[in-house]
Amino acid sequence: MRGIGRSRIEICAFSGAKIYPGKGKIYVRVDNRSFRFVNGKAESLFLQRKNPRKISWTVLFRRMHKKGISEEVTKKRTRRTVKHQRAVVGASWEAIRAKRNQKPEVRAAARAAALRDGKEKKKAADATKKSEKAKSATAAARGQPKFSKQGAKGAKVAIANTSR
Repeated sequence: MRGIGRSRIEICAFSGAKIYPGKGKIYVRVDNRSFRFVNGKAESLFLQRKNPRKISWTVLFRRMHKKGISEEVTKKRTRRTVKHQRAVVGASWEAIRAKRNQKPEVRAAARAAALRDGKEKKKAADATKKSEKAKSATAAARGQPKFSKQGAKGAKVAIANTSR
């Protein structure tokens, strides 16, 4: 009896198909590099320098276009975004919620009051500014000479002509 040695299953250099023992062709190039093909069709297409990624029956094409890998396909679970209610720097969450639940009339009244307070503060600030300005104007009128910024820096003073 003759013992059958363990023969290897080769892979086609063009199509990527399995070549079982006793099948296929071997093409040896001038540079001594050998290529194994599953059949004459694969060899012919290889010698025509065809791109196996563009030929629909090759393994490379099927891999590139995701064909025949149905067992791995599992539906991706989408993560639901969970909304959290958080406080803002200036106010706590309870204060924000209380404001949100207020009646619109109450909120409008509070806003009007805040606007009124702001206007009154601005009026008071303007009044103090005016009084400060008046004080400085009276001090200048008492005889303190006015200096421009350039004059203070030592710029040439233009003397007005008195004669024509």
